[in-house]
Amino acid sequence: MEKDISKVSSIIRNTFLLPKTLKAAALNTAMIIATMGVATSAQAIERLTLATQIWTPYQTVDENGEIGGVAVDRVKCALRRMGQPYEIRVMRWDKAQLMVETGEMHGFFSGSANSRRAKYATASEPLVSEYLAWFIAPNIYADINDETTKFSLRFGAKFNTNKWLSLKRDGYNVIRKPRDADSLLQMLWKGDLDVAYEYELVFEDSLKKAGIPVDYFQKVRIKKQDLMVHFSNDFLRESPGFLDRFNRSLRKCY
Repeated sequence: MEKDISKVSSIIRNTFLLPKTLKAAALNTAMIIATMGVATSAQAIERLTLATQIWTPYQTVDENGEIGGVAVDRVKCALRRMGQPYEIRVMRWDKAQLMVETGEMHGFFSGSANSRRAKYATASEPLVSEYLAWFIAPNIYADINDETTKFSLRFGAKFNTNKWLSLKRDGYNVIRKPRDADSLLQMLWKGDLDVAYEYELVFEDSLKKAGIPVDYFQKVRIKKQDLMVHFSNDFLRESPGFLDRFNRSLRKCY
């Protein structure tokens, strides 16, 4: 069930079709996917570089090595409307953020806002807005809203994300470090966790891939969260007006 994100790779230049040999490599080697090539507007920079992760259903890669998903499609739509050439690379989520922080990429997506990211990047308007939810093992009958359950139950979220860090910060008993939603589901399914914390559509996508009914676990919605593109502050200073143009274009892509 689990997929190794680090083994997804391809590069697409001015076309959406890859040679057969590259199609095989796209699913079996390193970590980069790039797409580019639109009619250039007078205000466009030479090429915008964005980093992302595989995170279904928002960012996906098909059997031909083509990147898609609702968030990717909206980013592509906005950039095409702007006449902005672009390149999108798929990599580990921590590396995606680091490359923007160090100035190696212009932005990353899709991510929620936090104080650390705000130090080096500015968020766009939302690409998507999604519910965060608790997914609770069927043998757990404790009231999840009872303050004592944060100590007595075993909680999990994708490691080193806003979700995982917020649970740790708020004193929850976080005991595992799953690398993706599929791993998180496996831990909950096998009884290694009592409660998983994840975006509703993301976790339900993992359930469907695993052949588990979407109503197998108890679900408690927590809040709706915006997921955005985070553009480097240095890049935005060098490209005045870019973020406003991107947001205006993005509004036409919902």
